[in-house]
Amino acid sequence: MYMYNRKMAALNKVVGSRLGLSHSSLLPPALLICCRGITSKLFVGGLPFYTNEKGLSEAFSQHGQVIEAKIVMDRVSDKSKGFGFVTFASEDEAQKALTEMNGKELNGRVIFVDYAKPKADFGGGMPIARGPPRPAPSIGKDDIEIM
Repeated sequence: MYMYNRKMAALNKVVGSRLGLSHSSLLPPALLICCRGITSKLFVGGLPFYTNEKGLSEAFSQHGQVIEAKIVMDRVSDKSKGFGFVTFASEDEAQKALTEMNGKELNGRVIFVDYAKPKADFGGGMPIARGPPRPAPSIGKDDIEIM
């Protein structure tokens, strides 16, 4: 929380209160999530494939202020993978939503809710192109040493 307050103070200094804008209206939700930590972000599995982000947000907003609701989509088919994430404004709200929503029915399917785990980067994805392969060095008869 200390780092979050320091970042907000620094932002206020840069932006200044003379603009008449609150600092939270200037920040994207992802930055707020980063500052608050992962404990206010929940993983939601078992979602019906037709559930959209608005419906997910509305279902969880009964338990606290939802900052972001995200359904994970398949890149090729652009269809839901059946899970998503909900980020709350506070850890207490996330805990309450986890307790209340885990094992409950949403749009005809039982969902399960847990704390989101940090994203692991395994270096997957597309390989980086670095140009054509280099030819192997040729070895001439002068380069061979006979013992």
